[in-house]
Amino acid sequence: MTETSSQVAFGSRTGRAIIAAAVLGSGLTLLDGTVVNVALRTIGEDLDASLAELQWISNGYLLTMASLILLGGSLGDRYGRRRIFVIGTIWFAAASLLCGIAPSALVLILARVLQGIGAALLTPGSLAMIQGAFEPDSRARAIGSWSGLGSIAAAIGPFVGGALVEYVSWRWIFFINLPLAVLTVVIAQRFVPETRDSAPPERFDVLGAVLAALSLGGVTYGLIEWGHPFAIWVGLGGLVLAVLFLQAEKRGRTPMMPLGLFADRTFSAANAMTLLVYAALGAVLFFLVLQLQTVGGYGALEAGLATLPLTIVMVFGASRGGALGQRIGPRIPMTVGPILMGLSSLLFLMAGPDVNYWRDVLPGLTLFGVGLSLMVAPLTATVLAAAPDEHTGIASGINNAVARAGSLLAVAALPVAVGLGGDDYADPAVFDGAFRSATLICAALLVLGGVVSWFTIPPSLEEAAADSSAA
Repeated sequence: MTETSSQVAFGSRTGRAIIAAAVLGSGLTLLDGTVVNVALRTIGEDLDASLAELQWISNGYLLTMASLILLGGSLGDRYGRRRIFVIGTIWFAAASLLCGIAPSALVLILARVLQGIGAALLTPGSLAMIQGAFEPDSRARAIGSWSGLGSIAAAIGPFVGGALVEYVSWRWIFFINLPLAVLTVVIAQRFVPETRDSAPPERFDVLGAVLAALSLGGVTYGLIEWGHPFAIWVGLGGLVLAVLFLQAEKRGRTPMMPLGLFADRTFSAANAMTLLVYAALGAVLFFLVLQLQTVGGYGALEAGLATLPLTIVMVFGASRGGALGQRIGPRIPMTVGPILMGLSSLLFLMAGPDVNYWRDVLPGLTLFGVGLSLMVAPLTATVLAAAPDEHTGIASGINNAVARAGSLLAVAALPVAVGLGGDDYADPAVFDGAFRSATLICAALLVLGGVVSWFTIPPSLEEAAADSSAA
């Protein structure tokens, strides 16, 4: 149940303002998710950073966001979605400023960790504000507008980021967040009504959030710093903390991740598939952008524009994938999509020193985008159908966190697995061989994700919902 003074219609002035604030806020996190990979090589050269430090610059953000996003949603339900959204936006902007002025790789890593905390606060609120403020008949159109406009933000990210890195400075990919954050806060404070859950949980799962962050951080450190004296012990400590996290969630009165949801076979399977596919997705984008710059000789702007077709296909194809899944059920799209992504990623193996974009990169990215479009909406619908109605919000949050954790762990583990370290990201001969090995591993993960879907996902959403009711 949601408390709000009055609910608004889709076409009203207030309704447009709510969507604008939500899109700007979530757009900040989307922008940083797409532009940082483009800037990594330049950041490495400017700050004399090692490959491990570049991994932390990418993963520090994902670490805190994945760990705390469920807690961020709970805080919004209790204290007000707009209030936590605004606090998160201000926090994100302050951390972005620190990123932009960072004098060293270590400071930038710490700033990215702080930035992830801000993202964990504002991301759940961007959708929750729409869900809580709009009248029921307007919610679907409002969410559709939020999703579509957010996709545009993701699409322009690589172009804006590449242009800033190439013609101004990599620091401006963070400074650009400041005016956008100011505009977001002004619109939210002036137009967005406050909403909150009328029956919020009595307590927050602070222990669970801390254990989740420390366990993910420990495992990530162990993978990135593999070979260093204490890496294996820190990694093992992370695994121990992960077990303690599961125990805390099992015994807690108000767990942020109710383990009972995983008793449903479909919910567990969908999240296992999410972990595999988004691990591969995060690693593919991390390695491909560096491959184009280090081996292919692309500039930051060219590398940023190179991945644009993937987002364009998603913008126009995701809704069609959702409609197809609704018509034929989720099993086939969730099987064919990842397998198509896996097979098309093999085309990236042609992207070598003499890369021809139209022949070696564009076909693979386009087919990869088609596969992703087939999968995304049916996956979300399956996760929600597999959870009881009163837990749909937390189910969506868990799936979001699993996706980000998958990317986090893959970007941490794969460079070690393919033998990269030190300054190897700047050596074309070394990186080219590692890229090929990483691409094969990602292709295998994606195909495995499709196989998992075929054997575990019900053929219809009605069956997923029925299984949830019976669990």
